Formats: sequence, C-alpha cells, structure tokens
Amino acid sequence: MQAMIFPGQGAQKAGMGGELFDLPDYAAIEAQADALLGYSLRDACQDAHKLADTRYTQPCLYMVNALHGLRALREGAAPAFLAGHSLGEYNALHAAGAFDLMTGLRLVQRRGELMAQASGGAMAAVLGLEAGRIIELMMANGLDAVDIGNYNAPTQTVVSGPRDEIERALPLFEAAGAGACVRLAVSGAFHSRMMHEAARAYAGFLDGFAFSPLRLPVMSNVTGTFYPAQAPSAVIASLLVRQIVRPVLWVKCVQGLLRSGATSFVEAGPGNVLTRLVAQIRAAAPADERAAVT
Repeated sequence: MQAMIFPGQGAQKAGMGGELFDLPDYAAIEAQADALLGYSLRDACQDAHKLADTRYTQPCLYMVNALHGLRALREGAAPAFLAGHSLGEYNALHAAGAFDLMTGLRLVQRRGELMAQASGGAMAAVLGLEAGRIIELMMANGLDAVDIGNYNAPTQTVVSGPRDEIERALPLFEAAGAGACVRLAVSGAFHSRMMHEAARAYAGFLDGFAFSPLRLPVMSNVTGTFYPAQAPSAVIASLLVRQIVRPVLWVKCVQGLLRSGATSFVEAGPGNVLTRLVAQIRAAAPADERAAVT
C-alpha cells in the first residue's frame, strides 16, 4: 500500500512549482488565489527573500505541494494513507477531502500571518544525537526556554525557541557529539511555546470553518496516530490548533504508517526531504516493518 507524504517549511526553494503553475488545476484558480493573497503566488515562488518569510512560505508551499500531489494522482499514484510534515498536514487533509483547495489556502494564509507575529525565535536541526540526549543536555544547562520542535528521525531532532537560547544551545550539542547543528531557514520558533498567542488566535479563526469527513486515513503530527475515523470538524480544528505549539512527531507518524502496511512512500512537493527522513526511520525499524521508499 502507498502513502503520499507532503513536506513542510524548510522544503521551499526559489523556483519551486515551475511548470505546475501552467497546469489546468492552477489556471482555474490562479486569479482567485492571487486576489485572496494580494500578490502573485506564482511570482512569490521565484523570490527567495519572500520565501524566507512564513507569511509567504506557507501559502506558496501549500499550493506547490497540492499541485505536485494532483500531478502524482494523474500519473497513477493511488495512496491508501496520507501524511504531511507540519504545513504539509494541510495538504494531506486537502487530499483526504477535509476542505477544497482554496479553503486550504485561506487556512494557511492566516496560519502564516499569525505565526509571523511571534518574533525573536529560531529553530535548528541537531544531527547525530538522539532526542533523549538532547533533552538531557537542555535540562542540565538551564535551557528551559527551548522546546523540541520536530522529532524528524531517530538522530535528527529540531529544537525551537528564543534565538539567543538556540545559539547558546548549539555549541553544547556539538560538544556532546552532535555531527552537525543546522540553523533552519524559518522566520520563527515554530512548534514551541512561543506560538501560544498564534494558536489562540487561530482557534478563533477556525470557528468559521466546517471540515468534511476524511475519505482516507490521515496522520496527525500532534498524536503521531491517524485522525479518528469520521473525525468531527471540531476534532480536526482542535488538532490543527495544537499543531502550532506542539512538536511534530514525524518519527511516530512514519512508524505508524509502516505498521499499518505502507509499502511505498510518494513525496508530493519540492525536493525529497521527507523521503530521506523516511529512509532513516525505516532503517531503524524492526525488519518486519520496513517498506520500500519511492
């Protein structure tokens, strides 16, 4: 069985989308999308400076992911499961029928605006250390303001918090044996307590939306398990609000897909960030849970 997976922020790059913007899927809504956003989404995807700002990154990446997914379906992809990393979860929900393409664009536009208001934060990927060791180091060194933002792979964990605290933490991780600490090209401390105000405001925004029942199983970043079967609209909204401040449990999501019978993974988006993470998670899984990655 096949899982379609959609990347989140960090996968964006200038020039993404390319010829996908000329497909009928986008031509039919381009004017409407640009009117909603107040700028040309197609042009914004060419601008590296704009793509470093979450207000632009989120709508642009959501749309590019969606167009990759639609093309994959036309070319024969037939996913039994859907999952997305952070922002990519909106693409998974769209693909499962929770909302239409333009509704999803409205959701991520507001999400990006609210998350951009939380300034002074940063994120960094710590490679080569297990998450438990990272947490031990933070506790031992008084890094109380730093949170785990993403559990990406067995030895790739993202920390999130105030910029000065992240800068203080990285040399400690390197001294403890981290292979590398990579500062992420994001504009805030996403999936951390610095996003509480954004989450609260987003909850109010979501009160105006009703989500449809999911046609395919979708993994939740918050729980690392599937959304409940026939999840009520309020449950979907609650998980999307909590996702803003809670860590992305990507390792748990992929492990759950493997246990559920996923035998291949198709990444719908620019690049292959998630494909590489899936390979690392699969390599660490028990032999009977390993699946092919395509």
